[in-house]
Amino acid sequence: MKVLLLAGGFGTRLSEETDVRPKPMVEIGGKPILWHIMKMYSQYGYNEFVILLGYKGYYIKEYFANYFLHQSDVTINLSTNEMRIHKNTSEPWTVTLLDTGLHTMTGGRIKRAEQIIGKETFMLTYGDGVSDVNIDELVSFHRSHGKSITMTAVQPEGRFGALEIKGEQIANFSEKPKGDGSWINGGFFVCEPKVFSYITEGDSTVFEKTPLQNLAKDGELFSYKHDGFWKCMDSLKDKQDLNQMLDSGQAKWKSWN
Repeated sequence: MKVLLLAGGFGTRLSEETDVRPKPMVEIGGKPILWHIMKMYSQYGYNEFVILLGYKGYYIKEYFANYFLHQSDVTINLSTNEMRIHKNTSEPWTVTLLDTGLHTMTGGRIKRAEQIIGKETFMLTYGDGVSDVNIDELVSFHRSHGKSITMTAVQPEGRFGALEIKGEQIANFSEKPKGDGSWINGGFFVCEPKVFSYITEGDSTVFEKTPLQNLAKDGELFSYKHDGFWKCMDSLKDKQDLNQMLDSGQAKWKSWN
């Protein structure tokens, strides 16, 4: 099963970093957040990726074009231009890098991958969020209901502490609890090829608008509720938080060696 990764946006809310690189290439612990997302899928045995490029897509192409070399110990004979590999730690990934246009919206990017996906079930997520969602359980849930698409629903951590007040007395204080009870789109979709037929407005289609709305109206959209860790890297603070989790050994999304 192939995994589509949306990696073409401008990342304007993280402009401190994205002026020079696309958002999915912003580093967490010395590796692009895109790499962390791919490692999440890889630990469940999903190693075929289609990366949907846009803004500064060449940066991602060059990263993977040179990935094998960067992950290997080599001897290079400069006079003959021969290279001998001593040790290689590259992942067993097949990566398709698909240029989907600079200004194309999310739905348009997904639609451009239709020929690559064909008639197979596929997974889809964004290139800026990590989670400890169990991919095997997500796929099993998707197959159990037999509809077109499953969206992972999450409750993100709140921005502020919450007070429970009785009269003038504070009965309980909770530091940054999860959201107000509502669930949001956490990405990590499982999709049937029928989803492509709902993307009808070309490159201008925003996947999160008309396509998902119509899938919901037709009873084709199911939610997989994930109560565990989830974090989207929307700001410089989010990047700092994720790096601190790695530095402290508390990276909840990282379960590989």
